[in-house]
Amino acid sequence: MSQEQPSASSSVYNRVVLKLSGESLCAPGQRGISMDEVFAIARQVKLAWELGCQISIVVGGGNILRGAQFRTSSGAKFEEATAHYMGMLATVINALALQEGLEAVGCKTRVMSAIRMDGVCEPFIRRRALRHMEKGRIIVLAAGTGSPFVTTDTAAAQRALELQADIVLKATRVDGVYSDDPEKNPHAVLYHELSYDEVISQDLRVMDGTAITLCKEYGMPILVFNFKKDGNIVKAISGGRVGTRIGPVKG
Repeated sequence: MSQEQPSASSSVYNRVVLKLSGESLCAPGQRGISMDEVFAIARQVKLAWELGCQISIVVGGGNILRGAQFRTSSGAKFEEATAHYMGMLATVINALALQEGLEAVGCKTRVMSAIRMDGVCEPFIRRRALRHMEKGRIIVLAAGTGSPFVTTDTAAAQRALELQADIVLKATRVDGVYSDDPEKNPHAVLYHELSYDEVISQDLRVMDGTAITLCKEYGMPILVFNFKKDGNIVKAISGGRVGTRIGPVKG
């Protein structure tokens, strides 16, 4: 049964957007949805929610559909816009799974989609989303921005600005932003703090370029961290030293 969100807060942020990839919902190296992974995320999010922070989650769909699936050996053309719309539908499936996991651990949750699907979730309406969070509900935002050729990273940046979030929390399977791929280069350096310009000039694969540029333009900070380590979502919410923080250049 859903419980009321605690009013007292030990969070340093009032409102956050948590960006989860579709792959975060499946076991490493696999596809589809693993409810074990979903519940593991849900339990971490609940602990952060109990700090009193207002949380919205933007979820990807790569565990269900990837672009490479639409390449054919025959050379037959598959419209890229159609593939993007299919990917948006995949994010709705993931959002519904997350909703089930969050409500199973006692969080009040709403799924909101940028593409109308009135039978399964609410349409994304900015003022309604804000009201849900003010009432202590976690909102799971699906279908990206509702437009093709826009990534869910950019959707997370845009929703963070629309919902007046304090920060974008980019959940990954590594400890933060490295100078190189840490799985291939054991000498890769972990950065604790970066400016937007450093991310762009060094072509660091944090989020897509449009998302970084959008955050830079409006001064929206980003924290890239490893959500697979228990307690890291709470650390991120409560201002603990975790991951890599990306923001304006410090004077």
